[in-house]
Amino acid sequence: MNKRISISHIFAANPLDRGERERRDEEWILRMAKDRKSKLLLMHDLNVPITPGSEQGLAWLGAADLKRLEVDVQPMFLGSLDGVAHFVVDISGHEPAAKELQDSGKMTFEDARAAAEYLSGPDSGIIAQARAQLSWHNRHGFCSVCGNETSIGRGGQVRRCPKCETEHYPRTDPVIITVVSDNDRCLLGQSRGRLVQMRRYSALAGFMDQGETIEEAVAREVMEEAGIQVGAVRYHSSQPWPFPSSLMIGCHADAATTEIAMDEEEMADVRWFDRSEVLLALDDKSDVLAIPGSIAIAYHLITAWARGETG
Repeated sequence: MNKRISISHIFAANPLDRGERERRDEEWILRMAKDRKSKLLLMHDLNVPITPGSEQGLAWLGAADLKRLEVDVQPMFLGSLDGVAHFVVDISGHEPAAKELQDSGKMTFEDARAAAEYLSGPDSGIIAQARAQLSWHNRHGFCSVCGNETSIGRGGQVRRCPKCETEHYPRTDPVIITVVSDNDRCLLGQSRGRLVQMRRYSALAGFMDQGETIEEAVAREVMEEAGIQVGAVRYHSSQPWPFPSSLMIGCHADAATTEIAMDEEEMADVRWFDRSEVLLALDDKSDVLAIPGSIAIAYHLITAWARGETG
């Protein structure tokens, strides 16, 4: 397989076996949540626990710690690694417990996006799963069909309504993100939906619509944002983005037209940039262009194009 295609991004190297078979046994889930060997990741306001010091990593606790902290929250099963079950526990609202953990010096709670910039790939992958899962449960406590309160099933993989018996599953929102090129130029933009930073440009992106292929979504989004028609579309790689739960689908596309007709309500600016300028930006030497950091798939899409690695 082409190594470029199999690139593993931040948030995309989760080592856990998510345990499809194990999730069918609710009693096993409850038993393993109390097992002394199991590992628990206690998250607070969607922030992740980090071990302090020079070797920073995810701070895992055990079931005994949860009992000692007097936190009566149902752990959600993430998966298993080397025969050890891993769970995430939402301690939001349990301020004494969160304060005790931080005051103990055993961990600090940090923003998931900031922490992922220095954590290992496997740790960042676990963060993506845990954060997206907790965020979904926090926003879907009631049935969208009848309004009744729902309960957790399959270790956190479903919410069930006891009244109308509807089962609700977490969703992942697909987002296409594309670098469009015209020989030695690529098309980058600034979205009004984000904080516009001077010189900061990125690949064009947008949510996929229902009944739409990846290629159709690329063509539609590029036309909507920049007024540019595209030809061939090539898949590059994908990245989970747990803010709250998206899948970034990275592509490169050839421009079929070159005259920009920008959507001024959605975009602050759209421009063509020469390859030489993009290469300078990758070395942080450009006076007119800055690109996203390596945590984002946009960085890797832009880098691949600038180095002629788009297939």
